[in-house]
Amino acid sequence: MGIGELARANLTTPAVLAFVLGVFAARIRSDLRFAPAVASLFSAYLLFAIGLKGGWALLDTGFAELWLPALVTLVLASLVPVVVFAVVRFGLRYSVPDAAALAAHYGSVSAVTFTAAVAFVAAAGQPAEGFMPALVALMEVPGILVALALASRFSGSGSASMGAGLREAMTGKSVVLLVGGIVIGLLAGPAGQASLEPMFVVLFPGVLVLFLLDLGVLAGEHLSAVRKAGWSLIALALGAPIVLGIAGVVAGSLAGLGTGGAAVLGAMTASASYIAAPAAVRVSLPDANPGLYVTASLALTFPFNLTIGIPLYLEVSTWL
Repeated sequence: MGIGELARANLTTPAVLAFVLGVFAARIRSDLRFAPAVASLFSAYLLFAIGLKGGWALLDTGFAELWLPALVTLVLASLVPVVVFAVVRFGLRYSVPDAAALAAHYGSVSAVTFTAAVAFVAAAGQPAEGFMPALVALMEVPGILVALALASRFSGSGSASMGAGLREAMTGKSVVLLVGGIVIGLLAGPAGQASLEPMFVVLFPGVLVLFLLDLGVLAGEHLSAVRKAGWSLIALALGAPIVLGIAGVVAGSLAGLGTGGAAVLGAMTASASYIAAPAAVRVSLPDANPGLYVTASLALTFPFNLTIGIPLYLEVSTWL
């Protein structure tokens, strides 16, 4: 199946269609919007469910199978923010806070993009390894920390703001739910898995559709900021996922991941966080412009990965 057919197949999945509906609703100024508490509940459910499934998968995963993909994931999480910071700061001439903020977002990972990628490769007959959620947890924080360190190094700011950002990144709900879910999945074992599957496996696709519907509304509301952002940010937000995604696929293949797993690692590397990173950036880099990093990560990179990027990464992985 070629990239065009893969993209068409992805565009007709319920999750992507729900996202498109949300964007359309926002553009026609519909009052479709979930209450913040409901949207937060959806987010917490997805993160905890991803963690649980990762913990259950680790029950059947040996260290020999996991160590190299885990090492490659940490290397990617450390290198991506350095590359993005260099391009944005010295190539596009953005300020240090804005460059570091964008580096933090692209250095971290979007759990929803990961979830969509896992579902897509499974539907395409190339399921990813079960331990992939553990790699999401590994990629969540290091990129943010590296970006904050770069901001401190190039702006001469003190360690106080960086320490606050570190605490925010480490104690944010995304990290706590992901890591906590993995630990609970491991400790609860097969018996706990059997009792929780109806709630956290069977209902998962439906909650994902509702969450993407809400994200579509949020992305649609930020589309007006794309024109103000300028072509440089648009080029970054659409070009970075392609370069980083292909690099992630190659790294995943070299680490021994299968076709689906390498494609999912590519999607993870290409994604931009809009849960953990914004919280840390808001605390540590108050001078960074939210209109830049929110527009890039949510209004541009996320829809690109959801519609075109994920099929592209699977095609590259299949070719490799």
